[in-house]
This record gives sequence, structure tokens and C-alpha cells, in this order.
Amino acid sequence: MQADRRNFLKLLGGLALGSSGIGSLSSFAPGTSAGPYFFEISLAEWSLHKALFAKKINNLDFAGIARKEYGIGVVEYVNQFFKDKANDTTYLNEMLKRCKDNDVKNHLIMIDGEGELGNLNDAERKIAVENHYKWVDAAKYLGCATIRVNAAGTGKPEEVAKAAVDGLSRLGEYGRKVGINVIVENHGGYSSNGEWLMGVMKQIGLKNVGTLPDFGNFCMNRKPNDWTTCLESYDRYKGTAEMMPFAKGVSAKTNNFDANGNETETDYMRIMKIVKDAGFRGYVGIEFEGETLSEDEGIRKTKALLEKVGKALA
Repeated sequence: MQADRRNFLKLLGGLALGSSGIGSLSSFAPGTSAGPYFFEISLAEWSLHKALFAKKINNLDFAGIARKEYGIGVVEYVNQFFKDKANDTTYLNEMLKRCKDNDVKNHLIMIDGEGELGNLNDAERKIAVENHYKWVDAAKYLGCATIRVNAAGTGKPEEVAKAAVDGLSRLGEYGRKVGINVIVENHGGYSSNGEWLMGVMKQIGLKNVGTLPDFGNFCMNRKPNDWTTCLESYDRYKGTAEMMPFAKGVSAKTNNFDANGNETETDYMRIMKIVKDAGFRGYVGIEFEGETLSEDEGIRKTKALLEKVGKALA
């Protein structure tokens, strides 16, 4: 195991062993929790996106890494890392085998690149909805409870909202028939405006359609051709509070940490209290996206922070 650990750190460009220490509908039913905190920690595959894009690891490795390296037994996939495999039952069966071998539960698939569910063009929006069907089916096959989608579109806020209500409702109906949640992340543009997104949610009225609040994704307008520069942001605490009544998952986005292990952009004690006070008792997914730390150390520091906050809020 020690040799495996060294090899893994080498692959990810990790720093040092134990550098930070580790201490539903698929959300659980309100008022319950499966772990020592009011939430359970899951791991989002995007936390390892650099290693995945560099092909140092692949999607099939993810479940084993979550369990063996981080002691996490619930995972959230990203569709672009097995983009052409949604209908490949041989591949999906191998994913299931890896999960069984490592005692890991599949929770969610994050879906990107399948079209705009808030597209103002009816025909294009219908195609986008139908493009997502295969991922609903794949999620069901893998034992997930949820897919995460985007409420993207181009136009005036009220126009995109109307289109998004239609697109999400159609997809939600498909998901409802097979028992899969469809949840929207604040993921840029209008969707990062909590008030706008809640207006969309209130018009849909399907129990399996909800939200995935991401603590770090409240940038509504970025500088053209510069993803790193945000020109207009929505208050993350206000937005999280607005999204929580519809939340069926939470994305614990992290980038950088101070000397005490606290995230430098988000007050985790404050924001996780908002999550708790909303009655949420489900999965909080680690999604490290920093540039300074290695992915390995970033995941460990995020897990340690969530554990610290979880104990304080117990």
C-alpha cells in the first residue's frame, strides 16, 4: 500500500505524505444523516481533472482512488471523462465492478457539453433535452440518484428563464419516470444569480428537479477570453441561502487555504451553517479547483476543513 501511495502521489505531482492530515433522493431524508456530521462527504471527479486530462489516471480509477487515498465512499462523476460511454454497458459494468470492489456508492453524474437547456430556439432546446436522456439512463444503470445539468441560454433574463423552465421540466419528466433527480448548478451567467435560478425552480414544480449550490461559482460575468477575471459576482452566502430550499446536493468548492487550513475565499463555517440551517442532510461534494496546491493536497485540505466544520456544527 505504501508503494501504491507513493506512485499515486508521483502521478498527481503531490507534495508530501499526509501534508494536511485527514483527520436522498440521494440527499438523505430531512433530519437524518448517515455520518458523524449533519452531512456526508462525497468526492467530485473534477477535483482530479488535471490528472484525468493528462491521462495519468482515467475514469475507471476514480472509485478506487476515492476510497483508498481519501477514505471517501461516495463519488460524483463528470461525463466528459467517459463522454462516449453513456450507452456502453460493458464499460458501465466495469465502473460498477470497481465501485463494488472498493465499497463505493455512485451518487451523481455532472453533465456538460450536451446543449443549452435554456436555448431560446425550441428545436435546439428539444435536441439539448434529448441529448441528456442517455445520461439519465446511465445514471440509473450506475445506481446514481442524480444528474447535474446547466441552465444555460443566451437572451434576456426573462427569456432564458422561460426557456430553462421548459427544458428542465421536459428533462425532469424523463428523469421522474426512472427515479433520477435533475439538479442545476450555479455555473455562470444567469444561473449564478440565486434570485434568477430560484425563480426558475419555483415555476417547475417537480420534486425531482432541484439545485446544486456551488460555493465558488457565483461569477455572473467574466472578462472575455479570460476565465480567471470575474467582472460581476453574486453574493455567495445570499445565493447559497436562496438555492438551499431546492438543494439535492452541495458542491464544496475550494481553491486556496490559509495557514490554519481555512479556505481563503469562502468562510466555510458561515456557509455550512447556512446549509445546516436549511435542513439539508445530504452529500457535500469536495470539488478542489486550485492552482497552487497539488490536486492530492487540495482534496485532503478540503476534507479536513469539512471535518473541522462538521464537528463544530454538530
